[in-house]
Amino acid sequence: MPLPEGLMRFDVDKAAVQVWLYKKSTTPDGTRYTGRWIDTDDELDEALRQAVATKRGSIMEVSAYNLLAAASDGIALRVDALETHADAIVAAAANPLPGRKVTKLKEVQNTNFYVIKLTNEDHVLHAVRKTDNSWQSKKARNSLSVLFTNDQLGLNHDPGFNVSRDVDFFIIDNDVVILNKPAFESVLNYKEAHEADFKSLQAEASFSALFSSLEPLVSFVGTNKLHLRRVCAIHQKGNFRDTGFMDRLRKRYRECELDLTFDDQGRIVPTPENCADIIRALLDHRLSSLFSRKNYDVPDATAVT
Repeated sequence: MPLPEGLMRFDVDKAAVQVWLYKKSTTPDGTRYTGRWIDTDDELDEALRQAVATKRGSIMEVSAYNLLAAASDGIALRVDALETHADAIVAAAANPLPGRKVTKLKEVQNTNFYVIKLTNEDHVLHAVRKTDNSWQSKKARNSLSVLFTNDQLGLNHDPGFNVSRDVDFFIIDNDVVILNKPAFESVLNYKEAHEADFKSLQAEASFSALFSSLEPLVSFVGTNKLHLRRVCAIHQKGNFRDTGFMDRLRKRYRECELDLTFDDQGRIVPTPENCADIIRALLDHRLSSLFSRKNYDVPDATAVT
């Protein structure tokens, strides 16, 4: 699919620049995003405009976001902003009130991510980047900041923070365009959402009834981000609810070289060794070629028709 029109047509060169620093905290009501704006000089503003324009220009193709899709060089992912916490980021940067301005070093340290907010007339583009270790006070204590001047290194007494030329994702209108999927999921807490979804899947009777015991599968998935994405994709696809799919799986798993075991009641018997193949099977990611007669694992199965 093409780049969203709002992002494609946004005039970066004429946009006003404002940088917002964000800290995340967990509350009983969920994740809270606290944003503060910070003054930047003209030279940095221009460099940020160029960085944003370069990253936008590097996007050659946009694919729909799903749990297993990958962003790569030239390929971005797109998800509806309403499906994320992007609105909380946008809302926190809506009003640069004097009381929200950064005035102390501690308000900069331990920033989780920053946003380059670009405004041109009534259009606003937010470019989001997760911070590196230079922003974390504990990490900074283990490093010496130095400057190269007059052909030698000297101690830099002013704290420094790295501002990247990269962008992890853009927010504009109702679109989130993702260039760095792990950073996007980390900033917007997708892992927590995946963990909650997996618990919901375990509680679904049509899923739990497939297994002699869920315990080995739950232990295998654990808190591993990739495994969580995969089991959530199983929930989303719902192949396990299709009795025809499951009947064919029981009859033909050996042909597909899947390491599965079934008990006398036709239930899958999970073991630490076969959980990976259970996930492949329920995702329908073990495919057979009619030409080579070989079986292949695929990262994301897209139906041709």
